[in-house]
Amino acid sequence: MSAPDLPLPVEPEAVPAPRPGRLRALYQRATRSGALLVGLAMVSVMILCAIFAPLIAPHDPYAQSILHKLQGPGPVYWLGTDQFGRDVLSRIIYGARISLFVGFVSTALAVVIGVAIGIVSGYFGGRVDRLISGANDGLMSFPQIIMGIVIVALLGPSIHNLILAITITAIPAFVRIARGSTIAMKERDFVDACRALGFGNGRIMFRHILPNIADEITVLASLWMATAIRTEATLSFIGLGAPPPIATWGGLVRDGFDNLLDSPGLSIFPSIAILIVMIGLNLVGDGLRDATDPRAPT
Repeated sequence: MSAPDLPLPVEPEAVPAPRPGRLRALYQRATRSGALLVGLAMVSVMILCAIFAPLIAPHDPYAQSILHKLQGPGPVYWLGTDQFGRDVLSRIIYGARISLFVGFVSTALAVVIGVAIGIVSGYFGGRVDRLISGANDGLMSFPQIIMGIVIVALLGPSIHNLILAITITAIPAFVRIARGSTIAMKERDFVDACRALGFGNGRIMFRHILPNIADEITVLASLWMATAIRTEATLSFIGLGAPPPIATWGGLVRDGFDNLLDSPGLSIFPSIAILIVMIGLNLVGDGLRDATDPRAPT
């Protein structure tokens, strides 16, 4: 008598799909967070202004008129004009494009590079971890602003070099958080199950560990983007940002600083724009942290 046909074994999933209840709880906590909603509203307004700058700006941000220089706020120039007669409001709106672009791109690059290095370091451990951790600690020992100044001063002021400098200063923070989370995550049972199923290291790291540490990375990225915008403004203020006449928030603050006694609004108005974005991004980061906290009430 022949043996009955047995069904072929089905390869189990190493990481179960997120439960709908958990996703629903995260969504409810996020929508109940007043800080998150306010932060998203503040940041969204600035992003929309940057995207639709040609439609929103009342004047050409680079058009000069010496006859109208250093005018105060009025019906024609709502926030006044600078020392070259350029409309301050239009330059702030166009400056949002550069400042937000530099902050977003530099943060995105730092996330990709830093998280990849951190996961490799935490997963393999041993000599690889000691080498990466030593180099990372060396980079973190330098103040971020000082390192950014050195990099831009060596390469020359430009938008690309500014992005490179901010990216390099941000990478160590993402390496550290990804490494620590990976060390804790690789001891979980699902990682052992992945190894038992014969999955490669790359698949385990980036298809199974990475999704489970994405919450911490997202929170840090939102907070670091505020730091990146502040760093861009600082470097532009000291003349190491985008070259003139390109409008950036830090450059506008610097231009106003030269005429602080005659027209203080030239520095105050772009500073308010920087403050709004930084507060909004910090509120978003705090809201995301509360929403992803497993100890938070559902």
